[in-house]
Amino acid sequence: MISPMHDRMMDQSRNSVPAMPSRHGIDLDRSRAIAAAIGRAIKGDPQPSPERWQAIGQALMQGDPLMDDVVAWLYDDTTSHSRGEKRAQFQTAVDAGIDTIAEPAPALHALFAHVGTRPAWVDDTLLERGARVSHRSGMAGLHILRDVALMGGYQAAAINKTLVATGSLERGAQRRLAETTSWWLDCTGVGALERFGAGFRNTLNVRFIHALIRRGVQDKPDWRSQDWGLPVNQTDMASTQLGFSVIFLLGTRVVGVPISRADGHAVMHLWRFIGWLMGVDERWLAEDEQDGRRLLYALLLSQAPPDESSRQLGRALMNEPLARPYPNFAKLRARYIQARANSITRLFVGRRGMRDLGLPVWMPPWYPALAAPRNIIYHTGARLLPGGLRRAERAGRQAQIDQLHALFPDRTPGIHRPVLS
Repeated sequence: MISPMHDRMMDQSRNSVPAMPSRHGIDLDRSRAIAAAIGRAIKGDPQPSPERWQAIGQALMQGDPLMDDVVAWLYDDTTSHSRGEKRAQFQTAVDAGIDTIAEPAPALHALFAHVGTRPAWVDDTLLERGARVSHRSGMAGLHILRDVALMGGYQAAAINKTLVATGSLERGAQRRLAETTSWWLDCTGVGALERFGAGFRNTLNVRFIHALIRRGVQDKPDWRSQDWGLPVNQTDMASTQLGFSVIFLLGTRVVGVPISRADGHAVMHLWRFIGWLMGVDERWLAEDEQDGRRLLYALLLSQAPPDESSRQLGRALMNEPLARPYPNFAKLRARYIQARANSITRLFVGRRGMRDLGLPVWMPPWYPALAAPRNIIYHTGARLLPGGLRRAERAGRQAQIDQLHALFPDRTPGIHRPVLS
């Protein structure tokens, strides 16, 4: 039970620093209801301390200084290079290393000196194990990422404001989903986070795009920093990163994929490093699952409640299967995939969440009920049979790759790059 005294302390903390946007804890009752499933998985009291609560509010106004400096250099018209030439230098540094650029700009050198020096806590054995667990999750893992982490995340109205401001509604849900899936596959490959691995390089590209968005959106006349905070801020980046780890782990277990504590720790470690590469401050990078659940719960309390943008994005993602190319029985398969996704979402967000997202509230969670026993039998067998885990990893990874091809059958989608003005 939450005491009124605790809520008063959180309200006082929210209002004590002028730079804290008004969205921070604006509707604690609704935010706690959205975060309830995470709260139940936490040992002890899940409520953040007043000190952490204030830090989360302040982080809503904090970006990514290293990459923001690179973007500021990109837009600096007093230098001898054009923006196109500077962007090419950045890409060369990503793909070939900063040493291949003669006399790099100080901002560019500072960023790549930082990402080129791994934190002492990074463990390659855990990175590989986390990647293999991701492979083994197969389609169940992708379902959780799409229908729980992504769809459920649309309940956070303030994060949605950035998506709307960048024209993500117009670009279409299928493209957003394909781009995210492609990046996730890059990041979870074995060895993908080595310096010139696909996951490492594409994460830096995503980080660069986030900085471009941060600069472009906050300069828009209708962007209200005093209400929503900085676009793509530290609090929201940390929340998103934890969706790929904490939500992924909780959700895949619920649908019958057994993940041990050690395997869960490896997945958390994998995404801790990816978060570091993304520019998330180390204080928001959870070391283990309990720490991650506790942090995610606190971060969710900071989110503004659902609004019309939640329904717009929710309905767009719900209807995404209807636009996929199917080799046969297109209408039947599209409706089945749509109903399957809605049923998974229903299990995790409840009736009120379905209503807030513009999804059919009458949909029962039928697919998880059918899939969980099958997943338990399959994965238990894989653990018992010689070589079973490796076979499950290969089969799961192939299913994930096939899913990306189903979204974009003609090519692998590239990362969407905002047009420079």
